[in-house]
Amino acid sequence: MLRLIATRFVLGVLTLLAVSVLIFICTQILPGDVASAVLGQQATPEALKIFRAELGLDQPAYLRYLHWLFGVLHGDFGKSMTNGRVIVDELAPRFINTLFLAGYAAIIAVPLSVGLGILSAINEGRLTDRLANIVTLIGISAPEFFVGYILIFIFTAKLAWFPSLATVDSTMSLGEHFYVAFLPALTLVVVVTAHMLRMTRNSVLSIMSTPYVEMAFLKGLKRSRVVAWHALPNALGPIVSVVALDLAYLVVGVVVVENVFVYPGVGQYMVDAVSKRDVPVIQACGLAFAGVFVILNTLADILAMLANPRLRRRR
Repeated sequence: MLRLIATRFVLGVLTLLAVSVLIFICTQILPGDVASAVLGQQATPEALKIFRAELGLDQPAYLRYLHWLFGVLHGDFGKSMTNGRVIVDELAPRFINTLFLAGYAAIIAVPLSVGLGILSAINEGRLTDRLANIVTLIGISAPEFFVGYILIFIFTAKLAWFPSLATVDSTMSLGEHFYVAFLPALTLVVVVTAHMLRMTRNSVLSIMSTPYVEMAFLKGLKRSRVVAWHALPNALGPIVSVVALDLAYLVVGVVVVENVFVYPGVGQYMVDAVSKRDVPVIQACGLAFAGVFVILNTLADILAMLANPRLRRRR
C-alpha cells in the first residue's frame, strides 16, 4: 500500500513537471506581444527593446523556463508584468476565494448527488429514476455561463433575492460571504450534481448484476437493503473517483463562473492576465489549477484503493 501511494506521489510530481512545460509553451505562443500590450501601441522600438530586456524576453526560451521553474520550486512565481506586484501576494487571497466557492458548492453537491444517485438506483425504471435521468441530461448539456445567466434572471431580475455580482472582500462576515456567493455556488452545484448523480447511479447498478447481489435478492431482502448493505460498499471506489474528479472540476472549472458573476477568484485573475498578456500570472494560475487537479486525483486513487482491496494488488 505504501509503495502504491509513493508511486502515485511520484507520478503526480512528474505530471506537474510536464504540465509546467506545457503551460510555459502555451504562454509563449499566445498571439500578441507582451511589451506592446503593456506599453501600448505608441511605444517606440527602443522602448520596446529596453522593456523586453528588463523582462528577460530577449533570452532563449529554455533559459526563461528554467529560471521560472527554479523560482516556482522556491515559492517565487515572479512579479506581474503589468503592475509589478508580487504574484504570490495577489494570488493567495484569490485562491482562498476560489477554494471557498468550490467548497461551498461541494458541501451541497456531494451529499445531494450521491443521495439522489442511490435513490435513483433503488427505484430503477420508476418515475423517480426517469425524472432523475431527464434532469441530469439537461444539467450536463447546459453550459455553465448559460446556467449562471438563467439563475441571475430568476433570482436577481425577477425575485431580487440575491445580487448578480459576487464581489466579496475580507471585510465581509462569513454569513455575508455565503449570501453573496450563493448564485455562483448554485451554478456549480447544478452542473456538477448532474454528473455525480449519473455516475453514482451507474456505479451502483453495475454492481447490482453481480452474483452475490442476485443471491441477496433470492434470500428475500428488500431492494433498498441490498443497495445499501451489499451494492454500495463495492461501488464506493468508482463513486469516490468521480466525486474527486468533480471536486477538482469545481476548483479548475470556476473560470467561466467567476467571470459571469465577477467573483474575485483565480479564474477571474487568470482571464484578466490573458487579456493583458501577463505571462507570469497566467503561468502561476495555470500551475495552481494543475496542482489542485493532480492532488485531488492522487487522493481519489488512494481512497479508491482503501475502499476496494482488489486495487491494492498488482495484476
